[in-house]
Amino acid sequence: MKLLEEILAHNEQFVENKDYEKYQTDKFPNKRAVIISCMDTRLVELLPQSMNVGNGDAKIIKTAGAIVAHPFGSIMRSILVAVYELKADEVFVVGHHDCGMSSLNAESMLDKVKERGVSEETLATLEYSGVDLDRFLQGFDRVEDSVKHSVETIKHHPMLPGDVPVHGLVIAPDTGRLDVVVDGYKQ
Repeated sequence: MKLLEEILAHNEQFVENKDYEKYQTDKFPNKRAVIISCMDTRLVELLPQSMNVGNGDAKIIKTAGAIVAHPFGSIMRSILVAVYELKADEVFVVGHHDCGMSSLNAESMLDKVKERGVSEETLATLEYSGVDLDRFLQGFDRVEDSVKHSVETIKHHPMLPGDVPVHGLVIAPDTGRLDVVVDGYKQ
């Protein structure tokens, strides 16, 4: 059975059995928080449990490395929507140790891109169009520095109200331990 078929078969039973009822909530986060987290599979259940965040408590935005790479990109837009439209009052950037974005090698990734059939011509067109692929595919050396950078990008956004604390944390994906990198109340 292909994955899509497996998912749809499960979903049919999920709906038929009304398993969704235990997840019903509204769109406003109970804890008035928005969390930017890495998409790492180890964090799917660990992160909310380690932060005491249940269904309906927070807006959770997942992205590679918990990186806010562009101040006017979709991650920042989502944060602003959470603050202005969905009543979030605090922002948490949560990176993690042993992240796939740490020391990401653009050259190695571009080799994989080519192996999967993307042509040199396409990559050249992107570069001629002003896309710096090395920068676009850049990772980070220290997760703490990356978290600080994302916190600064959010905190200094011209559309974010000054009274919104922006916190930076790093989680250990093996234990769930959270370490504070930036205490948004002290900024």
